[in-house]
Amino acid sequence: MEQTHTTNHGAATTPGAQRRVLVVEDDATIVEAISARLRAEGFLVQTATDGPAAVDAAEAWQPDLMVLDVMLPGFDGLEVCRRVQAQRPVPVLMLTARDDETDMLVGLGVGADDYMTKPFSMRELAARVHVLLRRVERAALAAVTPRSGILRLGELEIDHAQRRVRVRAEDVHLTPTEFDLLVCLANTPRAVLSREQLLAEVWDWADASGTRTVDSHIKALRRKIGAERIRTVHGVGYALETPAP
Repeated sequence: MEQTHTTNHGAATTPGAQRRVLVVEDDATIVEAISARLRAEGFLVQTATDGPAAVDAAEAWQPDLMVLDVMLPGFDGLEVCRRVQAQRPVPVLMLTARDDETDMLVGLGVGADDYMTKPFSMRELAARVHVLLRRVERAALAAVTPRSGILRLGELEIDHAQRRVRVRAEDVHLTPTEFDLLVCLANTPRAVLSREQLLAEVWDWADASGTRTVDSHIKALRRKIGAERIRTVHGVGYALETPAP
């Protein structure tokens, strides 16, 4: 197991100041490039190069976010994600070397919030990190000043105050991203929202290259709440189906 290290770099006035990011990647070139970019953004960065070291670092250091490669020595990133999420919820940006939707859905299923396929730009990675952290901040604010009431759409129930979802009175575990995506669709039930609209609303990301991220999260959401509840409008986007009035 390789010893992890902590680096404090960047002025406190930068957007990522004092936020902790754990970068888990076994390729030395990639881990250095990611770490350098995040330090330049003002983040505190720690790295790990195998599965066991990543779990240990997450427990000891309590990062605000993890950038996590799927393929790792020891045990893979999916197992790292499972173990870390079992300790405490942490936003996870997963990295995969293969443009394989099955891998992406498995990653989202074990608690990852977003994914990127190698090769990727460091600019986009940094932007995704900022977006995930802003989502956590929004969720924390909503917990303090929650919207009143519970939204019921047939057998689907969305509790904004507790950020809980139930289907047929059974709790459904959603990641923070999945919850925000469902709420976005539920705000205008039956209305079709384009992938670009969903990217802008949920991810704060306006680049059309991220539309496959939306598709994968929709598939993961369908598996949890029922495929029939989200309608695909080919070439346009998605709509949340609701019972007829």
